[in-house]
Amino acid sequence: MRLRNAVLAAVSAAALVIAVPTSAGAATGDFLYKVGPGVPAGLADPQSGTCINLFGATEQDPAFAPENFTTSTATVFLDFNCDGDVYYVMNPGKRLGGRLKLRSVIFS
Repeated sequence: MRLRNAVLAAVSAAALVIAVPTSAGAATGDFLYKVGPGVPAGLADPQSGTCINLFGATEQDPAFAPENFTTSTATVFLDFNCDGDVYYVMNPGKRLGGRLKLRSVIFS
């Protein structure tokens, strides 16, 4: 009886160790935005919990018109490196117009 419980506990612990690393780390889906004169850009399956500076966004011309087609909440920032007081929280499936400017994003 004790041997069976010990084996069951060991197998359960091994299954948990194997399953946990594969279940976290990235938002599933695409985060789309535009840069320059309206050129489409985006991120596929972006890393969660890490600030991402958007490719194509510059100090003079921020990215705009974000669309969050990921499974995670996206917090977009006007400044690079997810800094500053100007930000907007986008739930999954949210689309915002061209008036919203952004330079970085972090996913929950």
